[in-house]
Formats: sequence, structure tokens, C-alpha cells
Amino acid sequence: MAETVIEVKGLVKSYGELKAVNGIDLEVKAGEVYSILGPNGAGKTTSVEIMECLRVKTSGDVRILGHDIDKEQKEIRKRIGVLPQSFNAFDYLTVKENIDYFGGLFDRRLSTDELIESVQLQDKRNVWFMNLSGGLKQRVGVAISMVNDPELIFLDEPTTGLDPKARREVWEVIRKLKSRNKTVILTTHYMEEAEILSDRVAIMDQGGFIAMGTPRQIIEKYGSGSTCLVKSANDAARALVASAGMSSEFKNGDLWVKLEDKGSLAKLVNLLSGSEVTYEEMLIKGSTLEDVFLKLTGKKLVEASS
Repeated sequence: MAETVIEVKGLVKSYGELKAVNGIDLEVKAGEVYSILGPNGAGKTTSVEIMECLRVKTSGDVRILGHDIDKEQKEIRKRIGVLPQSFNAFDYLTVKENIDYFGGLFDRRLSTDELIESVQLQDKRNVWFMNLSGGLKQRVGVAISMVNDPELIFLDEPTTGLDPKARREVWEVIRKLKSRNKTVILTTHYMEEAEILSDRVAIMDQGGFIAMGTPRQIIEKYGSGSTCLVKSANDAARALVASAGMSSEFKNGDLWVKLEDKGSLAKLVNLLSGSEVTYEEMLIKGSTLEDVFLKLTGKKLVEASS
């Protein structure tokens, strides 16, 4: 049984009448990537900043790596790494010089060469920070978060504002952290990111968790199952599906058919094999974390963020 590295019970953070974090419970095991997923303003950053000893809680119990956050913050800080949401380094220092500087703040540290290699920046080691792309800057940030060889690393929105290529490069760095048995807490509002990288996910909205578990567990519990998209289906296709009693919806010229069980797809293919039926193609769509968020909140994540 893996060791518990984060234990949160009834965590509350209030600002006057506003409860930014409203009584959450969380348990994270050693070696896993645990994502806290939700829109901007959901309470993700506030929650992790309390765990990072950067913000004072209003109430609740928090233990990090076995230490009480109220009494042992010095010990906690020695053993964690943090990449804040708005990370920046010194523009006129090189990659190597920035890592050297931050490493000098700790008694125990990894070598700069090892850190540069771990985030694959060997060819950028002598480049000024200001001349790096957004994705490369985030990789420097991950390297700096690892200078003290932490057991637990917090990455707060590490891919926000990055293009798809740079985002995937950061994903590879996160996968490498996991391969080194590091525990990673990842906050994000990208559903795909959480689904691909995470061992477990907590979906957060309006200060509380609305779903928790592995991505697959959450999708199976709250998702709407699989759907077949029949593109550009004609009236004959729509009529046959309706007469067969299959749950369907017609939108923008396409027919969406819910696959209730394993036999539904074969039944649908048989229905649409008649000569009077026309359509362009059939695509199977499974439920996603985005679908779960829509079902539980009544809005898409992008709408909640805005």
C-alpha cells in the first residue's frame, strides 16, 4: 500500500463572506500524478497554495508528507517543489545560471547538469531566459522546482498559454517526473491534459470537489456512455433509427445515436445498411471528462472559466 503524502480534511478558505475553498477532503498517495481540474476561479490554486505553505487556511486539517501544516512548515518546504502559476526567472541569466541560483537556496540539491538533462534543455543551457519560448521557460520552471530533489512537486497550470506542441513537451517532462517516483500535484483547466496524465483526478467547481477518482472511474460513473455519430444522415436513416426505438438526436444535419449496450452498434449498422439510407461516415464517440463536467454543472468548462 502506497504511503499517503497529502491528507486534507474539511479544508476551508474564506475571504469575508466568500468561501474560495469550501470544506474539501483530499488524499494523495506517493508516486501518483493527481490532477485538480476545474475552471478559473474554482479554488484550485487557493487549495494548492495552502498545501504549499504559501497561503493560510481558514479551517480544516492539512498534513503534507506526514507533517502538520500549522506546526511544521519548515520541514514541509524542505521536501516539496513548486512551479507557481505565474512562474518567471531572471531574464538576463542563462538556463544554467538560473538553476544554479535557485539551487543555492537549499542545503540539499541536485546537480545543475542532471536537472538540465531531466527537462531536455542541454542545447539551451547557455541561452538567456528571456530568449526562450514559453514552453522552454516552463521546462526551466520544472527544473527549478526540482532543485532540492523534492518528494512532492506542485505544478500549478504549467501549460496555460502554451501552443499544442509546447504543451505536449511539458507533458513529457511530467511523465519523466512520475518515472522517477515523484508525486505530482497538477492543477489544470485542460480536460485532455488531466485525462492523459493523471492517475487520479478531482474535478473542482465553486470551491468544492464534484467528482473524484481515476479518469475512467469518473467517466463510467458520471458519463453518458458511448454515442455513434452518423454524419449527414438522410431522412430514411433518421426514420429507421426512430422506429427501432433507439435514443437519438438530430443536430446540424448529423444523427447522434446513443449506444445503450454492446449490441447497439451492430443493430445500428444493420439498420443503416439499406439501399434507401445515405450518410457520409459513422464515428464512435466515448464520454470524456468534459462531458462529465457538463453533466454535473450544466455548462462546458470553457463557459465556466469565462
